[in-house]
Amino acid sequence: MNYIISFIIAILLTALSYFFGSRFITNGIAIWQALIIGISVVSLGAITEALRAPVWLIVLIPFPVGMLLLFLFLNKPLHTWLFTYLTILVLYTVIHMIASYFFHFHSLIPAWKLS
Repeated sequence: MNYIISFIIAILLTALSYFFGSRFITNGIAIWQALIIGISVVSLGAITEALRAPVWLIVLIPFPVGMLLLFLFLNKPLHTWLFTYLTILVLYTVIHMIASYFFHFHSLIPAWKLS
């Protein structure tokens, strides 16, 4: 799959998990906020991967950015934010498993294949 297409799909799937995950727990974040988080998280992961960082760093670097942006956009108490973030992580995993199984999309970060 073309890198740009994979990159866009990864952003959209990440943004969808943030959007719907936040809607399950609270009133949620706006779609544009979810897109900002998706763009930030996927771009940071892709940049880290392009710099040939170790896998643990590629996985670790985007997490604080997504967490901080969600906290700022959600504007809820810490315990609500944490529960929302955990829900988003579960949804993120499920969405990517479904995309991988049905659409053969095997990438959380465009250049980093899972299979």
